[in-house]
Amino acid sequence: MVAAQALWQLPWVKSDVTCLRKISAISRFSSSTCSCSGDSTALTIAQKESSQRPLTTFPRRFLLYYTLSTAFASHVAINELALAKPTFRYKEYFDKFDGYTFKYPQNWIQVRGANADIFFRDPINLDENVSVEISSPSSSNFNSIKDLGPPEAAGKKVLQQYLTEFMSTRIGVRRESSILSTSSRVADDGKMYYDIQVNVKSFASSNEMAVMPQDRIQQLEWDRRYLSVLGVENNCLYALRLQTPEKVFAREEDDLRQVMDSFRVVKLSD
Repeated sequence: MVAAQALWQLPWVKSDVTCLRKISAISRFSSSTCSCSGDSTALTIAQKESSQRPLTTFPRRFLLYYTLSTAFASHVAINELALAKPTFRYKEYFDKFDGYTFKYPQNWIQVRGANADIFFRDPINLDENVSVEISSPSSSNFNSIKDLGPPEAAGKKVLQQYLTEFMSTRIGVRRESSILSTSSRVADDGKMYYDIQVNVKSFASSNEMAVMPQDRIQQLEWDRRYLSVLGVENNCLYALRLQTPEKVFAREEDDLRQVMDSFRVVKLSD
């Protein structure tokens, strides 16, 4: 017992290989017959037997595999965390004067002076925003959303409106556009709304005045998705318009859908 206690009190280095040496030395020493009664004698016997037999060690290939697999697992975990879908918290905006309401991400800020009835923008990603536009009662008289025709016809009008807004006087600017989806739905207020999604890409050359055509190569400037919700009330056409970069749409689609689904037009009292 005295010899065993002496072995456990040795200043072992804390590593996997050393721990195996310690256990191996103790197991071999415990099977030996010794009548010595001193800690130094026990240590001498243990060291002698340990030096006579090969110790169990890990191959370098195993240690390298373990290190690489651990690093890879950590890298995957960090990437999964970075690509996790964001979850927005929302605020409700209710315009009692113009007659509409919707929810928007609470960290988005209002921008005044924009050409819209209301405009909110992501303060970090400036390409993400939501706005509401209302037709003038004096120049239009809508009785139903069906006055726009079916959703497919409304989608063409929405896309054309975007392309008109994006007209540029810069030389060499080119736009590509497509209608991604059009649909209609009846919300919990009993009114029909049109949901429309379009994509617009902008291409331009940084050297458009170059003499040789091969030097006037156009590159992608931006690639955006535009989501619109159309509704009719108070003889006006209301349009909720969401803008987001195409590269982040898939990650934020569920949250942006909640903004679209929250849009309601409200009947104004006479």
